Amino acid sequence: MYAIIKTGGKQYRVEAGLKLKIEQIPADIGSELSIDQVLMVADGDNVSVGKPLLSGASVQATVLEQGRHDKIRIFKMKRRKHYQKHQGHRQNYTEIQITGISV
Repeated sequence: MYAIIKTGGKQYRVEAGLKLKIEQIPADIGSELSIDQVLMVADGDNVSVGKPLLSGASVQATVLEQGRHDKIRIFKMKRRKHYQKHQGHRQNYTEIQITGISV
């Protein structure tokens, strides 16, 4: 059984036991959370698709960690103009583990 959820502007295919890094959610480590934005649930040959969301469907998850991704470096340059710009970015994330899917 798997589901497609939407959180943080992105869509993820999740199933029970999956660990996932999503956009940061303000939640304590070890707390339970429920994601209500479920787009699709599939259980074998039974597929339920929402328009756009499934009503009554939710995905339960446990918060494992709050952290930051590796730093990415942004470098812009215009040749022969003596222009160089350096910038870095680290995105915050919340690591969750999916505990169940309910329809």
